[in-house]
Amino acid sequence: MVLEDAAAHYLGRVLRVTTGQAVSLFNGDGCEYPAEVVRTGRRDVRLAVIDRRPGLPESPFDITVVQALSRGERMDQTLQKCTELGAAAFQPLISERSELRLTGEKLARRIEHWRGVIISACEQSGRARVPGLRNPLSVADWLALPAEGGRLVLEPQAQTPLAAAPEGRSVELAAGPEGGFSPGELATMRECGVQSVALGPRVLRTETAAPAAVAILQSLMGDLGGNASSRPVNRP
Repeated sequence: MVLEDAAAHYLGRVLRVTTGQAVSLFNGDGCEYPAEVVRTGRRDVRLAVIDRRPGLPESPFDITVVQALSRGERMDQTLQKCTELGAAAFQPLISERSELRLTGEKLARRIEHWRGVIISACEQSGRARVPGLRNPLSVADWLALPAEGGRLVLEPQAQTPLAAAPEGRSVELAAGPEGGFSPGELATMRECGVQSVALGPRVLRTETAAPAAVAILQSLMGDLGGNASSRPVNRP
């Protein structure tokens, strides 16, 4: 196998692999591919794939992070940390208070950038399956879709703590932008059966809220919870 571009740069220039060194490859199918470096060049790295093995098991609790668009590196941080923590998929939202507005080529480039952030986080954390990244939707369009398990929205003033809310084997977790969801959006969500939950008395930044919630859910229901067991995950 010949790796080029970013992958070759990462192996050859960042990790500085040498001929004969063992590495582990993945392509997002849930498996790991042990390989040996055959040759390193200026523009590519050539490897001999040795085997195909099951990768790290995915969490038994599917978490789709429904994140309102945020500016700058905030969205990157949310995607990165939630991937490392085991989120199964991401649904970006265009909310009333989202300051980031993207269309056409700019949107396509940003989605491709976000996908790269997710893949890098998989490399960092050892995940062999890449979480799905969907096209941004408005709040109304998201609510119109069939629910994949329970739906929760993080709201600092909510009376129900997140730890008391999850049931079943999957959840969609909505987190607002820098200014939070508008009162109208929260009211519409409640009308559509989305449950408001709180993480505690402190108001968290948009890039902190979703990763903190994913960590709590994983501890309760996922990798470290009483329901922990490996099972295949196949998300779009």
